Amino acid sequence: MPKKKFKVLIADDSELNRMLLHAILEETYEIVEAENGQVAIDILKDNLNEFSALLLDIQMPVMDGFEVLAYMNKYDWFNYIPVIMISSETGTAFIERAYDLGAIDYIPRPFDEKVVKRRIYNTILLHSKQKQLTSIITEQLNEKRRSDKMMISILASIVEFRNGESGLHIMNIHVITRLLLRKLLEKYDNYQLSADDVELICIASALHDIGKLSIPDEILNKPGRFTPEEFEIMKTHSAAGAKMLQSVPFEMTEPLLKVSYEICNWHHERYDGKGYPDGLVGDQIPISAQVVSIADVYDALTAERCYKKPFPHDVAMQMIMDGKCGAFNPILLDCLKDIGPILESTLKLKSYNQNSGNNEGEVDRYIADKLHNYGLIAAEKSMRDQQFLGQSLLFYQSNSNEIFASYNYETSNMKLNQYASNLFGINTVIEKPLEDDALLSLVSKDKLNEFINLIRSATSNNPDFVLKNISFIVGSKKVAFTVYCHTIWLGDTDKCFGFITKLVKE
Repeated sequence: MPKKKFKVLIADDSELNRMLLHAILEETYEIVEAENGQVAIDILKDNLNEFSALLLDIQMPVMDGFEVLAYMNKYDWFNYIPVIMISSETGTAFIERAYDLGAIDYIPRPFDEKVVKRRIYNTILLHSKQKQLTSIITEQLNEKRRSDKMMISILASIVEFRNGESGLHIMNIHVITRLLLRKLLEKYDNYQLSADDVELICIASALHDIGKLSIPDEILNKPGRFTPEEFEIMKTHSAAGAKMLQSVPFEMTEPLLKVSYEICNWHHERYDGKGYPDGLVGDQIPISAQVVSIADVYDALTAERCYKKPFPHDVAMQMIMDGKCGAFNPILLDCLKDIGPILESTLKLKSYNQNSGNNEGEVDRYIADKLHNYGLIAAEKSMRDQQFLGQSLLFYQSNSNEIFASYNYETSNMKLNQYASNLFGINTVIEKPLEDDALLSLVSKDKLNEFINLIRSATSNNPDFVLKNISFIVGSKKVAFTVYCHTIWLGDTDKCFGFITKLVKE
């Protein structure tokens, strides 16, 4: 079997230049041509992973080379395809701008044929090895993170066991922390937090009370209120936890250790400076500690303890908003308000856990089901999202470029690629498609029901099916399509997570 050629896209408005490059490279590479930057972008949108390099001119109509580079920057396409500029512009400003925008190489015209071949080959080889290395490093980081989470969970569980609390406390802190951070990033840009930062804070939140290991049992598990002297001893747990982490034989610059230290040491600080142990004010308190502080207070209020009954959700929320538990960042209070309905569902789960007569296994299953319904098992949801995306990409890559749509049962959203959206005149994202009049007007009810029945009859062992002769309204005409569908299943379970479809004109 002949070896598959790498695919190279040439974007240049000069037909002569494209012909010249085509002639030089066609023996080694599969060549695709674009007469301007916009055409190049349109080709790459649905075929990005198919190409090994983009050869890009600067001066072009519609969209020039710099605009192409800016677009690719915006959508992080340089992770998928390297760009080599081939241009007659030899000024330093042009070359520097190309490199600044992400080009990996710059070849001025006129060029030497052997030099062009070698530099394109080297670029493709380098990018391929870089992707392999990135994949290896990513897997190593994921494995390290899994190990970190396991060890932190074990340690946090020991703290909770000694403190007489349910294991639900750690999970609730994790969940509330994640929800607050997501809402914070959605509504505000005050804090520059990456996805990795959010994950680190959520993992480290489990260690917020590790310092309680240093508190004597008679104080830690006292059924009544603390005396002033006992409360002063209890307050030492935050600094004690930070000190424990400082004794870990790693540099404090290690990201997880650094964030864990911040949370342990300062999750009892208050925005007005009236917290402990250091009386920090405002954003002197790391945002990691601020978020976990609110999560901890809310869960403490709504949980039952040996010395108190739980406060209802509305009461707990009002107490926090009124400053009865200390002063908090106004931005975070706004975020807390927004996620209030989900927090209330968490309260109901805890109440069920405490009051029902079910055995432990039944309670765990009940909690898992409810948290699934409210989208609160963040780690599981992240895994599902990644699996859904991964299977979608594999499906898209293995089929010709036609009309694509995907549906995710957890979000109830259907997503169409841009070509499908333009063809049918509907949005790229459709919420609750079976209730969307614009979508339903395009297809007959009988064929839609036939498609739904095929979806329901699919299994993890037989996830694919084909539905022929289904007509859609395109413009003002009925056009017959064949639908190729791939249902997506989570791991080894029997739960369907969604599906993706491809439509091909008959």
